[in-house]
Amino acid sequence: MISYEPLWNTLNRRDMSTYDLIYRHGLSANTIHRMKRGKDITTKTLNELCFILKCSVSDVLEYRETDED
Repeated sequence: MISYEPLWNTLNRRDMSTYDLIYRHGLSANTIHRMKRGKDITTKTLNELCFILKCSVSDVLEYRETDED
């Protein structure tokens, strides 16, 4: 299962919020909603997040064999 926990940690470390992603960087509110619920996102979105945050994929998501959240 894909977990977006690294994204929330990355945002906290950078003193950013989902508000910043939506209103300052133009990310879709629906995309944020999907990630908060552990749903799939596109590789295009993943690329956008890495570009916005200047980070690697592992700073946005991780694979877990079971749902630990």
